[in-house]
Amino acid sequence: MNITKQKGTKDIMFKEVNYWQKFESVIKEVCDSHNFSEIRVPTFEATELFSRSVGDGTDIVTKEMYTFKDRGDRSITLRPEFTAGVVRAYVENGLSSRPSPVKLWYAGPVFRYEKMQKGRYREFRQFGVEIFGSSSYLADIESITVAKEILEKLGIYDDLKLKINSIGCKECRAKYIETLREYLKDKIDNMCDDCKVRYEKNIMRIIDCKEDLEVKKEMPMITDYLCEDCKKDFENLQNGLKNLGIEYEIDKKIVRGLDYYNKAVFEFASKDLDLSVGGGGRYDLLVDMLGGAKTPATGFAFGMDRIVLLLEEKGMSIDKRPDIFFIASNGDAYFKASILQNKLRKMGLITDIDICERSFSSQMKYASKINARFVIIIGEDEIKNNIVTIKNLDTGNQFTADFDASVIMKSIEIM
Repeated sequence: MNITKQKGTKDIMFKEVNYWQKFESVIKEVCDSHNFSEIRVPTFEATELFSRSVGDGTDIVTKEMYTFKDRGDRSITLRPEFTAGVVRAYVENGLSSRPSPVKLWYAGPVFRYEKMQKGRYREFRQFGVEIFGSSSYLADIESITVAKEILEKLGIYDDLKLKINSIGCKECRAKYIETLREYLKDKIDNMCDDCKVRYEKNIMRIIDCKEDLEVKKEMPMITDYLCEDCKKDFENLQNGLKNLGIEYEIDKKIVRGLDYYNKAVFEFASKDLDLSVGGGGRYDLLVDMLGGAKTPATGFAFGMDRIVLLLEEKGMSIDKRPDIFFIASNGDAYFKASILQNKLRKMGLITDIDICERSFSSQMKYASKINARFVIIIGEDEIKNNIVTIKNLDTGNQFTADFDASVIMKSIEIM
């Protein structure tokens, strides 16, 4: 019996992996330019970390986490998201002693037992940033700006829209929840099973449920219950985005799916596809909740698989192709070609050479199949005259050049 990949996972290779590599290089480039430092946290953590931070009433904790007992009878969970682990690392490693704000970025796999659909897997990859130590709306703008620049460099920013909301602070949200509970109390019995659970454990999650939409038409919204400080913060965020020319729309239904959020929240959603590629917001109480000093924080996370899906849908061409494929007529020619090949690699070219001892014609066919730009032929005549024969596979032009890496480089540039 053949062993196949597990449901909800995928193999990434060849053309698709080029999209991933492009994405990852842009992430590093933009985060470096904003003076963010990379952090790498463990793939698994104590289960309590996620139940305490993400929220024991969230779908992630109640339905989706991969949790197991290790050999020491400890409850361990594969990370379903990054922020809790990054906050744990911030507290445990004393990062609060570093100059504020502490700006971190990360990328890697996360695990959720979800219902699979387009762009959603059970093992998927997230990229995100976290900013610790600033309570200013400017930190939220910095976070959004990083996201925007990455999406622009990938060429998909115009295919997305930024949606923002405020879910208030602990005080004004408590008043809103009381009003929401009163509104729903004579309706909840006729709503979906998930909403019935959320009514008791995490009532604001009812807002973004896709069921019972008729009931929700007249539902009160948090933005009508914000305290003066939260109103001011939200206004400052909007004005800041306008000043930077960053377009946005207010979506009062954005509450985010994790318990630790407060005040400003946002999402980037596809204009054409029915999916959000990521989002984030402020979480000023989480560091304190996990044992650190009270520390304001904000950040976001992207579903990397979904962004790669958009790159593929857009049909972006980022195929890699070898610059040169070496064709050697025999063993002596192979070793002579290998020496030249290594020199050209050090000069920045992508090169390849036959390692299957194919015939000359088979090597030429293979060079075409891998879409090489040039072939360099080294046979007995070339060795005898200390030259190489170069053929441009795009144009068919062919000529000879000295057996010298620098001369070959110049010859290729001329062609």
